[in-house]
Amino acid sequence: MTSKSASNIVSALLLAGFSVALSNPVLAEPAAAPAAAAAPAAAPVATGVVTGLPDFADLVDKVGPAVVNIRTTEKVRQSMDGNPNEEEMQDFLRRFFGGQAVPRGGRRSPQPQQPQEDEVTRGVGSGFIISDDGYVLTNAHVVEGADEVTVTLTDRREFKAKVLGSDKRSDVALLKVPATNLPRLRMGDSNKIRVGEWVIAIGSPFNLDNTVTAGIISAKARDTGEYLPLIQSDVAVNPGNSGGPLINMRGEVIGINSQIATLSGAYNGISFAVPIGEAMRVADQLKATGRVTRGRLGVQIGEVTRDVAESLGLGAARGAEVSMVEPGGPAEKAGIKVGDIILKFNGQPIDKTPDLPRLVGATPIGSRATVTVWRRGQQLDVPVTIVQLQDEAAAGAKPTPKKPPPTVAPNALGLHVSDLTAPQRKEFKIDGGVLVDSAAGAAAGAGIKPGDVLMQMNNVEVRDAASFNAMAARLDPKKTVAILVRRDNATQYVVIKPRS
Repeated sequence: MTSKSASNIVSALLLAGFSVALSNPVLAEPAAAPAAAAAPAAAPVATGVVTGLPDFADLVDKVGPAVVNIRTTEKVRQSMDGNPNEEEMQDFLRRFFGGQAVPRGGRRSPQPQQPQEDEVTRGVGSGFIISDDGYVLTNAHVVEGADEVTVTLTDRREFKAKVLGSDKRSDVALLKVPATNLPRLRMGDSNKIRVGEWVIAIGSPFNLDNTVTAGIISAKARDTGEYLPLIQSDVAVNPGNSGGPLINMRGEVIGINSQIATLSGAYNGISFAVPIGEAMRVADQLKATGRVTRGRLGVQIGEVTRDVAESLGLGAARGAEVSMVEPGGPAEKAGIKVGDIILKFNGQPIDKTPDLPRLVGATPIGSRATVTVWRRGQQLDVPVTIVQLQDEAAAGAKPTPKKPPPTVAPNALGLHVSDLTAPQRKEFKIDGGVLVDSAAGAAAGAGIKPGDVLMQMNNVEVRDAASFNAMAARLDPKKTVAILVRRDNATQYVVIKPRS
């Protein structure tokens, strides 16, 4: 079971924050008024009456047999005396000194024994059967690095399972056991879950098979996953629950228990599950090809803050800021540029930055998509061909700033800038821009550093140092300004206030 770092947990807890408004009746003497003029009393909001807690017994009887225990082992090569490094040392001594190694006592050691492979238990997890012919879903981290996977049913039957494939990005793995007529679980619709509905988890926490815990859904879409929003619940989940099902009151699987937010490594009231809709899409690809392919746009993106959105005329903070465009990638070929704000993908709004990679990743390879961007105060539709996801491109070199003359005062932003050379513009594939030679005052306070390249100011492209300084001199000292800053091979907007 994955344990998050303290910083990640703080972020998750902040995301989970909510507020409750309490209203008390105001006690006052009624005003004298004719009965006909009195306003009608507002009807109370109808709510369901809770008459008691649910009974999970029948539900557990129905779904429990399809939940399995998963035990993994790893083969470790070691010598007969238990020291795995001795055989390597013997080989080293034989190759460099010839013959057999002599121990410190002067007595020649006996003929070295042949090393053996011992099976070492790696861990215990959970899983569940999705078809009666032996397909099992679990987490990728449960079976990662395992040489042998054993699946145990509630009736104590054991099977050696074959790992058909695993996907680290979604933390989903598909196994196959050689059996038929197995009990199986029914898949639910993770898009229709509701915050507050009852759910149960079944798994093997601390190797305690078929342990049942219950709780409610706390949130539907926590952005703790790279390519999928996770389901948050308060169901007790501990090490060993990984890969087990999260089940609704209809007996349907809505998620795979995957992570916990914890400082101690054990249950702390917050657990996360992979939505079953995404998990089944991954499982279908693993079953067909043994691997998962995802679409790629060829950009690096960042969050659009409220200050940036207001400075660029977007109004509300939305979309994804393009901080880097991969050379030769689909986005560059389509004309998407650094500093663009991607507002929609195939007509679907990008409300939060993580929405974009999920939508692109689910797009078929080779298909055409329409990317709607905000560029210098205008909204544009850009057609792009989606290609297969691959590793990120390496960061480029950082230009070397010049040393400003000591007699030259910084501009209104506290910056000394200079023109980029022709080779630098060619390297960064930009026509304009200026190089920051030194930063002080408001600009330094906002995080701008020597060596940064400034590309835009308030939706206006920076052509050269003279025009940049002229624009800086005309800024209203009472208003924020958004500057598009490139550092190494990443770009983002920096919001600063000019000095008065």
